[in-house]
Amino acid sequence: MTQHPKPGTPDPSEQSLWRPLRLLQASMDADIDRIYSGSAVQGLKPSFVMELLRLYARGPMTIGELAESVERTHSALSQKVAAMRAAGWVETVPGDDARTRRVALTEKARSVVGRLAAEWRATEAALADLEAEVPYPLSQVVTDIERALERRSFHDRIAEKLAEDPEWG
Repeated sequence: MTQHPKPGTPDPSEQSLWRPLRLLQASMDADIDRIYSGSAVQGLKPSFVMELLRLYARGPMTIGELAESVERTHSALSQKVAAMRAAGWVETVPGDDARTRRVALTEKARSVVGRLAAEWRATEAALADLEAEVPYPLSQVVTDIERALERRSFHDRIAEKLAEDPEWG
């Protein structure tokens, strides 16, 4: 039996303190995508660039090694590598033993990696310029939030609020 809300029931998902941050990042990623679309780098998702640069700098790695180097989960990187492989940016090659596969750049990726590094440097410089324009830079906000979470975890903060909510019961 499908449960339907009573008319006028508020939707808590309409309130989100961090949605603007997600939308801002998506907008900035779209601008990076526009940079690529207007250049010789076609069909590249901005979310692939860090891994491609890491593989260029360090050479072929297992998915686990790559995941650790970019601070992502093995599962998330496995999915990303599959997408990058489907788009022709990486390939898997035999590793040191028969059981191991390593992720390596394709010729397509190697041919544009200099441009990717240039975009990365330009993006970081543009972010530094932006942070200089605002009274409280996002990088400082992140550091301050990390410190606050060291004092008391996000889990504990949510659990306390849930304990006060009768619907959580």
